[in-house]
Amino acid sequence: MGNTLTIFRRELGAYFNSPVAYIVVTVFLLVSGYLFFSQAFIVGEATLRDFFGVTPLIFIFFAPAVTMRLLAEEKRTGTLELLITMPVSDWQVVLGKFFAALALLAVAILLTLAYPITLSRLGDFDWGAVAGGYLGLLLLGGAYLAIGLMASSWTKNQVIAFILSFAITFALYLSGKLLPLMPPSLAPVIEYLSLDAHFTNIAKGVIDTRDLVYYASLIGACLFLAKQSLESRRWR
Repeated sequence: MGNTLTIFRRELGAYFNSPVAYIVVTVFLLVSGYLFFSQAFIVGEATLRDFFGVTPLIFIFFAPAVTMRLLAEEKRTGTLELLITMPVSDWQVVLGKFFAALALLAVAILLTLAYPITLSRLGDFDWGAVAGGYLGLLLLGGAYLAIGLMASSWTKNQVIAFILSFAITFALYLSGKLLPLMPPSLAPVIEYLSLDAHFTNIAKGVIDTRDLVYYASLIGACLFLAKQSLESRRWR
């Protein structure tokens, strides 16, 4: 646990000691803020529907940008070989880096709480649905980050890591949008695999254990594959 915390602090510090965190979070807030204010004040409807509807798509760009360097850059510079020779396990490396990325995502999400607070002053507001939406964003973002970390463990090139992460997350996101075009026999399987379908359920304020298990399983599987990728390097 101590090694995981050390790596977590190291990675979180690396984010905020470079422009990456500030650029990514600022762009995220600008885009999400535009969507919020255009809906709330131009249309005049006190709702976060557009915000929760488009943020999963924004995360498809956010997560690869945050995770692409986590392991790929360490491989390229050779610091990963130095790291794994220390008394630290592959799981500790993976978990420390994942939780650092998740903490950055949580900061970005917390900064958007100004949106529902503003809307709550305009009239009746369903805080239960808002809480569900924010929980859904954290779980969805965590899944995106786990996929990104897995992709980063497969290559030394940050650009390739970004593209791989983007391709996988976009495919899982898009699969839910294409459900009406799928054969009825495949629809239940595609719906279960869709990141967006599970998020939509939670964003409605419906906390279903099947959705929680899906995200936990996806995150766990991706982190396990990242750990296996690191472990394979010990035997080369």
